Amino acid sequence: MNQPDTTENQNLKAHLALWTLLSHTTEGRIFAAGLGIALLGLIGMGLVALWSPATSSLIGAMTFANIAFGRAVSMSIGFAAGFGYWLVIPVNMIVETVLVLLFYPLFVLSMNKLVVLRPFESLLERTRAAAIKNEAKVKRYGIIGLFVFVWFPFWMTGPVVGCALGYLLGFSARLNLLVVLSGTYIAMGVWAIFLYDLQERAAEIGPWAPLLIVAVLIAVIVTGTLLNRRRRNDWKHRNKDS
Repeated sequence: MNQPDTTENQNLKAHLALWTLLSHTTEGRIFAAGLGIALLGLIGMGLVALWSPATSSLIGAMTFANIAFGRAVSMSIGFAAGFGYWLVIPVNMIVETVLVLLFYPLFVLSMNKLVVLRPFESLLERTRAAAIKNEAKVKRYGIIGLFVFVWFPFWMTGPVVGCALGYLLGFSARLNLLVVLSGTYIAMGVWAIFLYDLQERAAEIGPWAPLLIVAVLIAVIVTGTLLNRRRRNDWKHRNKDS
């Protein structure tokens, strides 16, 4: 007797299909690499906590800040806390590498309608919209354009959107990740020098000044995000009314 195709069975089939895709495709190998690096990062944080809980907590704060606001805020937090390049740059490199390696395969599979990721639909759609918005400008300069694009240190302008852009431009997975990650690493070094110098100059004004820089960056990013969301909603309403 055939088992009824219940919601539970449908979910099981969807999970099995996703697992098959991830275990037999290039995207799956990229995703596995991202998970592996993320796991090593968590183990590293645990080991650091045994030596210095404060340092481990700062790594967690920088990780959250990078995911939520971008590398500019994350690096500023690290430098404001008194840490140098030796910690701030590697932490942000690992975080952005993991973000790219996890996001890229999910984006590709979603764009090809091979999987439906309902919890991430909003994020995928926003990223796709941001990539399409910048596609023409980046396409004009090809690889160089993509390389430069990932230098921007804020969310929805850096490597995550960059890898989506590379896919839309038809780059192979290997070339796409090579350009995006190499551009990200070089940009991170340049931004680190700038932000470290900015924090040093701010510290001369007063102990509160470095934290003020972090607060201003977060305020600018949040304001920009809300304005973009408002413009997007207005555009949807206009199209719906027409």
